[in-house]
Order: sequence, then C-alpha cells, then structure tokens
Amino acid sequence: MSEENFDIKTDKELQEMIAETDFGARNPTGAFPKKILFLVPLIWTIFQLWYASPLPFIFNFFIINDTEARAIHLAFAVFLSYTAYPTFKTSPRSYIPIQDWVLGMIATFCASYLYFFYAGLAERPGDPTQMDIIVAVTGMILLLEATRRALGPPLMVVAAIFCIYTFGGQFMPDVIAHKGASLNKGMSHYWLGTEGVFGVALGVSTGMVFMFVLFGALLESAGAGNYFIRTAFAGLGHLKGGPAKAAVVSSGLTGLVSGSSIANVVTTGTFTIPLMKKVGFKAEKAGAIEVACSTNGQLMPPVMGAAAFLMVEYVGITYLEVIKCAFLPAIISYIALVYIVHLEACKMGLEGLKKRVTQTLAQKLLSFVFSFLFMIVMAAVTYYGIGWIKTVAGNFTIYIVSGLLAIAYLGLIMYATKVPELEQTHDIKELPELWKTAQAGLYFLLPIVVLMWCLVVERLSPALSAFWATVLMIVIVLTQRPLKGYFRKSQDEDFSFKNGFDDFINGLVSGARNMIGIGVATAAAGIVVGTITLTGIGLVMTDFVEFISGGNLMLVLFFTALISLILGMGLPTTANYIVVSTLMAPVIVELGAQNGLIVPLIAVHLFVFYFGILADDTPPVGLAAFAAAGISGGDPIKTGIQGFTYDIRTAILPFMFIFNTQLLMIGIDSLFVLVLIVTAAIAAMLAFAAATQGFFIVKSRLWETIALLLVTFVLFRPGYFWGKFFPPLSNESPTRIETLLTETQPGSSLRVMIKGESMNGDEYTKTVMLPVGDQASGKARLEGIGIEIREEDGKVLVDNVIFGSAAEKVGIDFDQEILTIQMPTDIPPKQLLFIPAYALFAFVYFLQRRRKKKEGISRPRSNQ
Repeated sequence: MSEENFDIKTDKELQEMIAETDFGARNPTGAFPKKILFLVPLIWTIFQLWYASPLPFIFNFFIINDTEARAIHLAFAVFLSYTAYPTFKTSPRSYIPIQDWVLGMIATFCASYLYFFYAGLAERPGDPTQMDIIVAVTGMILLLEATRRALGPPLMVVAAIFCIYTFGGQFMPDVIAHKGASLNKGMSHYWLGTEGVFGVALGVSTGMVFMFVLFGALLESAGAGNYFIRTAFAGLGHLKGGPAKAAVVSSGLTGLVSGSSIANVVTTGTFTIPLMKKVGFKAEKAGAIEVACSTNGQLMPPVMGAAAFLMVEYVGITYLEVIKCAFLPAIISYIALVYIVHLEACKMGLEGLKKRVTQTLAQKLLSFVFSFLFMIVMAAVTYYGIGWIKTVAGNFTIYIVSGLLAIAYLGLIMYATKVPELEQTHDIKELPELWKTAQAGLYFLLPIVVLMWCLVVERLSPALSAFWATVLMIVIVLTQRPLKGYFRKSQDEDFSFKNGFDDFINGLVSGARNMIGIGVATAAAGIVVGTITLTGIGLVMTDFVEFISGGNLMLVLFFTALISLILGMGLPTTANYIVVSTLMAPVIVELGAQNGLIVPLIAVHLFVFYFGILADDTPPVGLAAFAAAGISGGDPIKTGIQGFTYDIRTAILPFMFIFNTQLLMIGIDSLFVLVLIVTAAIAAMLAFAAATQGFFIVKSRLWETIALLLVTFVLFRPGYFWGKFFPPLSNESPTRIETLLTETQPGSSLRVMIKGESMNGDEYTKTVMLPVGDQASGKARLEGIGIEIREEDGKVLVDNVIFGSAAEKVGIDFDQEILTIQMPTDIPPKQLLFIPAYALFAFVYFLQRRRKKKEGISRPRSNQ
C-alpha cells in the first residue's frame, strides 16, 4: 500500500489529538464553561505552588498535612475529569451537559471529604459512620468513571476487578481465595484512610509530580521546546540521516519539558518527520524513529515521568539515587538509537542537510576542546564559588546567589539578543548555524541548572527542588519578552509584557490540565495497592508465579515484561508501573534470592518501568505511533511495529541490569571500573544495534551477526562466563558466622544462604544479604543484625529474630537453618573478558571493512 493512501493530519488535527489524549477533548463555546475550564486549572496550580512552597510556614496560614493535600489534589482532578472529558466519543464537546456538572461536583465533594472532615475521621479509625460509607462508595464509583473518561476503560477495568476480588474473595478459586472483606472494612481501607486511593501513589502525584509537570509546561510555554529542537538540528542535521539523529537528541531534550509520549511526538515530529522524509526516509521509518525516541524521553534523567518519583517511595531511596541508577541505561539507549539511525542512513545512502559553513578537522577539534574546557571551568567556578559564598555569607547566601543568578540571566538575555529570534516555522531548508542557534536560548538552561543544583548539591527534596526551579522559570516567562524588547530597542508586540504574562498564565493552566490523567491514574492505582495490602494477594502471587515458572527467574522476568507490555497498551505508564511493580517486584526479588541472585529492589522497579514505557509504541494500541503516522502519512500499524523493532535495544537493557547491577552504577568502587563499565556498555549496545539491523560496515553475514550478539552478551554480562572458570563465592561453614562477621568490613554485607519452610509446608532455600555493623566483636555484630542462633544436631538454626531488625526485613524467621555463608573469593577481575570481546568486535569490523573495500561499495543503497 502506498503512503499516498494515508491522510496527513493538519497541525490543528494533531493538536486536537494531543488535547483528547492528554487533557480532555472538550472546547466549550459558552463563556461560563470556558472560564471554568480555565480558572479551575489555574486555581489548582496556585494551590500546588502554595503547598510546595515555604510560604504557609512563613505566614502561618493554610498549613495542611499530606492527607489533606491529597484530598484537595484529587478533588481538582476528578472535577476536571468530568468537565474536560466527554462521557462518550459521541457526547457533545461544545458544551458541558448538566449531568457532568452534577457528577463533577459530587465527585469533588467525595474526594475532598477527607479534608473537610479530617479531624472526625481521625477520631474514629475503622469505625465509619453511615455517611462515611455513602461518601466512600459514591467516591469509588465516580473515581472509576473519571478514570474511564480520562484514560479509557483499561485502568478502570483493572481497578474494578481488584475491588471485586476484595469483596468476593470467598467465591474465588482456591488458589487465590480469601475470606473477603466487609463493606465497612473495605471502604475504610480504600477511601477513608491512606492505604488505598489516598495512599503513596496519590501522595507522590500531589507532592512531587505536579511541580515537575508544571516546570515542564512553563519551559514549553517559554519556547524551550522549539529551542531544543532547533539546537539539535543545527548540531546534527549535516550528518548522514542528520534530521533523524536530530530527532533523537531533540526528543531526549524535549523529554525534559514534556511528560507525554504523544505530545513529544507531535512537538518534535512536526519538525523532524518531514525533514527525515525529505532526505530519503520512508514515511513509516521516519515516524517510527520519532516514536522510538519520543517514548524513550521518559527514561532521561533528571525528569523521568511520574513513575520515577513513585520509586522514591516504593524503593525507599532518594531521587538522586534513582537518577544515578537510571542514568547509564538511558544514555546508552539513546546512543544506540542514534547509531541505528546512522546504520539506516548508511543502508540507504542518505546524506544530511547542507551546512552553511564547513569547518576543517582541526577547527572542529579546537572548538570541541574549547567548549569542553569552558564547561569544566564554569562548573568548577559555580561549585566552588557558591561553596565559598556559603562559608563566608552564611544565612545571606541565598540573597547573594539570587543576585548572581539575576546577573547571569540578564547577561544571557542580552547575549541572546545579539542573534535573530528563532523561527517557529516547521520547514527548515538550510541548516542553521549551531552557535547562533544555541546562543538564542542559553538562558533556558538556568532553571535546569538550578533544579540539578538543588537535587545533587543541596540535596533538597525533589518537590522543593522543582519548586525553586519553577520559581525561576516563572521569572523567565514573565520577563524574557520585555527584556528582549528593551535590549533590541524594539516596541514590537512580541516583546510586550502582556504576551509574556499570557505565556505565564497559559503555562500554569497547561501544567494543571496535563495533570488530570496523572491525578486520577495514581488514585485509581491506589485501589490496586489497597487490595494487595488488604487481602494479602501479593503473597499468593509469589506462590502462583513461582509455580507457573517452576522457580525459573528468567521465565518470571519474561512473564513480568509481557504483563507490562499488555497492560501498557491501555494503561498510562504511571498506572502500569504501580500495578505491575506492586504485584511482581517482591516476586522477582524473592525468586532471585532462591536462585542465589541478590536483586536490588531498584533494579526490579526500573525493569518494570522500562517495559511500561515500551508499551507506549506497542501495536495495535500505541497512540504515539498513530500521532507519528498522522504527521508522516504512513501506516500507523507499520509505524508502530517498526518503532518497536527500533526499541528492542531498550528491551534487552532491563534483563542485563537485573543480572549485572554495575550497569545501574551499583557496586562500582573506583573511577577505573566506572570507565570500563561505561565504555563496555556503550560498545555492547552498538554491537547489538548492528546485529539487529543486519548491517555494520556492510551487510552482515549470519555468523557475523551471531558474533556481534556474543560480543554484546559478554560486554553486558562478563560474569556469566567468568564464573564458570573462577567461582566468585566460596561456601563457609555457618558455625564460623561470628568469626566471618569479625573479618568483614563494617558497612559491607554478609551473604547468607538459609533454608526454611513456607506456610503450606514446602521447603525452600534463599540467599539474603545482611548488613554488617561496626561493633567490636562478631557476636555483637550478629546481635546488631537482629538474630540469635543455636546449634542443634550439627545444624545452625535461627533461635530468635528481633522485631524490626535488618534480619526480619530480609525475611529471616524462627527455626530457619543457616546452610552456608558465601564469602567472595580472590579471583581475577571479570572485566578481563572484555579483551577477547573487543578483539572479536574488531575482527568483524576489519573483515567487513576489507569486504567493503574489495567490493568497491561506498554507499549501499536499498529501497528499505
């Protein structure tokens, strides 16, 4: 089927697609409903800014706790779900029917019930009144309907099934049966407390996610999205398949300002897809490249979508640690996508856009070195300069730093006015100059620098860090136009304060409207979490999954990935992550322990997160692929399939970092090892990309593809083969546990294999890591861990476990047998296997290069 058979959507149709998907499809014509859909999101944003700021404590006014804030947050979300989203596709969009007003108001009251009656509910926990039950039941029903309107039926159906399971447990099959919950108990758990709807997920949406979404909306409103796109084009557009490579980079940068895959596709795709087609990419491939890089935008730190903030609560680590673990996989994933685009361009013999000025190699190297040194110097001056100011100025530091920030902002604005304003047109016929393009918006980097400074250096909470970055962003949005007009000595309307104020208000409203789906998704997903804590289905899932997988960890991982992909076809990434991680993360950790593999919880959560994102372009439901096809004029199903083939490189990463946690920067103890791991990971991903594309220097032969896959596996997981020759652990007698604890460095962990008995009488073994304290003796360290032992018939048994201790947290229980203590052996570093892997990689490279030279192939062309 030729691409002419597919309609290319107009900009207006694409914007309507974003509107329908992300923040409601209604556009009322009446003045009153239009004002309501404008003012309510605006008030919501003002409330969130107040809640995130220190102002309530400064003025001692409207100080609310987390539960009250969650109730208000959900009240706004459900009201806008009923007013901004029509009931059905055939329902009116030009006005809001009376029933939607009524349902919206009732849902708002039910959601805010915890705020208005917080004191009374706190006095009667678990003893609800009839009014409490009526409000809870009504609220649950209306929340499910709000979820259906904002996100479609899948999440509503999943949440409803879990509700049915809670109240009908006694009628379920024996394998998942439970005694069932009463209406009072269920509603108290779901709605009147903080274990269900108003639990951790909604708390993260209220306290963290909103501020980051607002930050992105203000960046987009200020024009940062256009700036990132054009800068990427200026830097990469001249390379082979340059527009496609620019699409990858610009989508990664746009991921900073957009929490939506479809919005990312449309924002960057209207620029990138036509240019990709212009240089020779077919419609489906142009759309697929945009889909692949836009869906992966949520992988890029520091802003990784709502699910990343949920990890902070679910895993119990700081957001900075989440960023550290997620950084390397995200970077190598994007590097591989750029390389895939390069291989596609090589296969088709494509060229990039023509440069205005051509630099010599020496000029390029000099420019790169100068830019790199300049960034290092500026980073050092900033870090040590502010450190010195903090030492000297003390409490006045904030005022001095704010003044310096204002000077930097004014200087960058003045510097930006030395070049023309960036064009808004989508048609780029000639490659813009890189430095002039970058110069036009360098001040957009200041809020991102403030965000990272607050997160990394000051170690502020994610919410407070985003708040201060948003405050600076508000200043930029309000002042950039009039300041540019002043420095340009122009009275043009584009430089008026009024236009800047309009951008500011529109950014506030857009931020809130972008949060509608996230707000109801996290609330509805709380029903799933509440069901698990109320019924104990999580323990049942562990036994069930272990049974169907036969205890094979790899099968469990495939099973988890498949569930994520299937649920992700209908659920947003955030809800998908909550559902799958709540059910499957404990299972993977437990089965890993039973297989002798210690799997960090963050690795499991990132595994689920990755596959939830990949579901965004999985046919036949991937809306991002439909949006890209609307721009390219290609077949949306073919676009989705092609996009998913490009994303296979992202799909293997989660499997690799489950078995090799060094890819998550875990267990790296020196700079040398870090460099080895980073370079090996990048080389492995490039080898995998070449293998899956069937093309390296020339078209690969079968054995070359197999060789590249072998290189990939060895570089990603060298311990697999190394352990066959050099066992990394030796088994020590459990009777020596106190001696071994004495010899172990404080702050490290002791690896212990135990044998126990499950509730149904089945024996199991598992491996646990026990943290070693700094007590003087091994006996004291054992007590610090929280266990007492006894010897009986030549066996070492657990005699006592202290409540709340480290031993209890890892699953040690009374009468379990300590089978062995596994101590690290002194073996050669597994990274030595990188040498033959690199040698094989080089061998394939030189063979293909010689074949290319021999056959006289300069640019292989195909009709792919």
